[in-house]
Amino acid sequence: MQAVKTKNFDYGQEELRYLCSADAVLGAAIKRMGRVERTVIPDLFTALVYAMVGQLISAKAVQTIWERMQLRFGAITPERLAGQSADAIQACGITMNKAACIHHIAQLTAEGAFNLDELHELPDEEVIGRLTALQGVGPWTAEMLLLHAMERPDIVSWRDIAIRRGMMKLYQLPSLNKAQFEQYRHRYSPFGSVASIYLWEISFE
Repeated sequence: MQAVKTKNFDYGQEELRYLCSADAVLGAAIKRMGRVERTVIPDLFTALVYAMVGQLISAKAVQTIWERMQLRFGAITPERLAGQSADAIQACGITMNKAACIHHIAQLTAEGAFNLDELHELPDEEVIGRLTALQGVGPWTAEMLLLHAMERPDIVSWRDIAIRRGMMKLYQLPSLNKAQFEQYRHRYSPFGSVASIYLWEISFE
């Protein structure tokens, strides 16, 4: 099995100092927890497939499917997956619809009809627009790519259940509406991605 190349999300004291000063409750959690690492996959295609696999399933299920895909296909590249059938991708444990979407995106990318590298030059909203034009890619998947591959600094996803759960636990809220969420998101800006890393960790404490 050829291991997917990963690294940790790159952040430092500037982001932590800002968040601690911007939000005392989050700041207390940061000081209690210390540095929290978040794994990212720098290769955009590999990261996109990983995010698509992760749609609406548990972290444990994602890991199982991801390991099967790497055992079966080796490197998760556009050329490798385009050369497979959707059935072969589906056999790793995902739905046929998701497998067909991954296969189609692999073909588009391998043929040069969709250029993932161009996304690096675009602002967040345009990246989301380009990605969500692909079948099988919704806003959550695009936001996960922005954070977990491109390391964009200010991503806090309303669509992510764990982020919302972490926010509710942190602030001891019985519920959370979009307006409340936006207040916190603006407070974390421009370093929302580091806040997200802590909120994910808090949600599973």
